[in-house]
Amino acid sequence: MDVKKWKNPLLLLLTGIGISNLGAWIYFIALNLIVLDMTKSPFAVSILYILVPAATFFSNFWSGSVIDRTNKRKLMIALDISRSVLIFALPFLDSIFLIYVVVFLINIGSTAFESTSLVYMTKLVSEGNRQRFNSFKNLIQSCGFILGPSIAGMLFIVGTPTLAIQFNSLSLIISACIIFFLPNLEAKIDEEGIEKYTLQLIYKDWTETLRFTKQNKYVTLVYSLFCVMTIFMSGLDSLEASFATQVLNFSESTYGFLVTTAGIGIITGSIINAIFTKYLKLYFLISFGAIATPVGYLIFAYSQDFTLAAIGFFLLTFSLSFANTGFLSFYQNNVPTYLMGRFSGVIGVVESVIIIVLTFGIGLLAEYFGIRPTYIVASLTFLIIGIFINMIVLNKSKANYFLTAITEERPKGA
Repeated sequence: MDVKKWKNPLLLLLTGIGISNLGAWIYFIALNLIVLDMTKSPFAVSILYILVPAATFFSNFWSGSVIDRTNKRKLMIALDISRSVLIFALPFLDSIFLIYVVVFLINIGSTAFESTSLVYMTKLVSEGNRQRFNSFKNLIQSCGFILGPSIAGMLFIVGTPTLAIQFNSLSLIISACIIFFLPNLEAKIDEEGIEKYTLQLIYKDWTETLRFTKQNKYVTLVYSLFCVMTIFMSGLDSLEASFATQVLNFSESTYGFLVTTAGIGIITGSIINAIFTKYLKLYFLISFGAIATPVGYLIFAYSQDFTLAAIGFFLLTFSLSFANTGFLSFYQNNVPTYLMGRFSGVIGVVESVIIIVLTFGIGLLAEYFGIRPTYIVASLTFLIIGIFINMIVLNKSKANYFLTAITEERPKGA
């Protein structure tokens, strides 16, 4: 591996993204406790989870137009600083309504940052190195999944949830400082200036993006199927804690061990992806992840004890690391960087609406028909979708879409 090629991507990965992701886990756990302490209402806490897709839905209408026309490095710095200020202010608010408003704004910033960083990383990392880079990115994010709750717990011991919130605020400032030292890949945008944003411009962007989706139906289909996977995982995850504690009768500490098993699964999968990148083709990553992830959910759905539940959790997160790496690399290789923000935004609007509807729907079904039957039916439906994804991805006539390098012979539409 060329060290010079990886110096800047690793700096962004291990520091900017890593620190920010770690702080986000600490922040959200602390925020849950603060809201619960203020309201004594589990429903009030559940609204925090609804605000995430709601913010995504709201921002995706217009954020793509901003992202694709703005200097990505400068935008990431601005988003980090603005989120840091808003998060720092949260503990000082005594109105639950104001907290929801601020959290909504923070979520908009987080959604925009995720899309912006994806475009920036795609430009920064050479095409042949993206798959391995994405594996390392998954590894760092999964470490945050493991370490975040642990660090939050330690901060709660030595201080309060407010201290944990402020820790996240500081982590975003550190992230902004690190991003400042990364290369400016869009000096041309700075020279030409930013185009004025209007409703007419947003409409024009949506028209251009929809034209791209029609001309590249196969790319749109594969990416949309990944979004469908995300939708089902969000819906099933909303029942996860209830299933573990109410159906399997696990204590909170046992459930904590179960979550740790999930973290170990995604870390293991990410390490394997990073080490064996040369041998793991994109179509295999996607097809394996699409089948094994719902199988993991099914094992968990049928489990009666901790051992089987842990096997299910490990398998679903292990295979999810393959799916994430495969789909993300496919997306970066097949969607032009100048259109990435708008493309993901258009599909994200639909995705966020379905996440909200499906999460409510699964919750209602669990209320009327029971948690286990609902979880089993949803997992089986997820598995059927995984089989369909395999049929689409393993179609030999579309094999050139999964090559590491984009060739001139690739068809414009399919």
